Amino acid sequence: MPRPRRVLFGSVLAISVLAIGLGPADAGLATTEPFEFTGGAQEFAVPDGVQCATFDVFGAAGGDPSEAGVAPGAGAEALVTIPVTPGESIQINVGGAGVAGSALAMDKDLFKAVMRDNGVPVARSRTLRRGRDDGGESPFGFPVVVKPARLGSSVGISIVRSAEELHPAVELAFRHDEKILLEEFLEGVEVECSVLGNEDPVASVPGEIVPLASDWYDYEAKYAEGGMELVVPARISPETTARVQELAVAAFVAGDCEGMARVDFFAAPDGTVTVNELNTIPGFTATSVYAKLFEASGLPYGELLDRLVALALERHERRRALRF
Repeated sequence: MPRPRRVLFGSVLAISVLAIGLGPADAGLATTEPFEFTGGAQEFAVPDGVQCATFDVFGAAGGDPSEAGVAPGAGAEALVTIPVTPGESIQINVGGAGVAGSALAMDKDLFKAVMRDNGVPVARSRTLRRGRDDGGESPFGFPVVVKPARLGSSVGISIVRSAEELHPAVELAFRHDEKILLEEFLEGVEVECSVLGNEDPVASVPGEIVPLASDWYDYEAKYAEGGMELVVPARISPETTARVQELAVAAFVAGDCEGMARVDFFAAPDGTVTVNELNTIPGFTATSVYAKLFEASGLPYGELLDRLVALALERHERRRALRF
């Protein structure tokens, strides 16, 4: 039997392949039922009369739902068509976190629970559910952070500084999710650290986020031109730097991640480091924070891409050796 031909979508290109079509060269996407496919490898036999395979690929952009390990409506889409020969098989390999790691990182409530169980420090929080909780009082005093549990890009987040502001902030968060968090407000420098690897992940030099468009790292600061400044390396002590890198790898492992992720922190003036969140599909252009941090660590963008592809292939070879 001929060896399967591989089609590799690295982490930087896709996390979910939604559908495959097998048909004549001019047929485009056709014939098969859509399926969800995330974080691993799948093999397809090419039937007689088929001249091409078309893959409908979603998930090149982070954020719910693609970053959560599910498919419909994810940021970017690409149709990839390749010529095939009847009788051969096509194998798709996908890099990056799988379903469990992606979904966990997207749900801040569950993510915090797993981090706590693994000894990774996170901010104290209280979970509210629509129809069961109205917010009441802040258990952490003020200021307090109110945020949707399963959303990104700081959408729906409020920093509440008085009791009068709490109810409107809870209503805003509930407009975006049926589960929200009241989270203690942490003072300190916002620091981000990139992680790369499968079984032996490594952490980059940490970078410091300096919001310029507002007084905290909100949507405008993240996406408006000139909204933030990235300072690399972060202006923290060597001891704090080492702690950030240690916790970045610990969160990556505890969160069942592979390939790549970016871990975000608060570093307090006393050196205390707290994990804020983990992103399984961070921004990934040559100018994005993830790539810049590894470039500052001695791994240029092109080599980073090569390494991610190699990690996807390594994981596939490792998993295909398992026996069920």
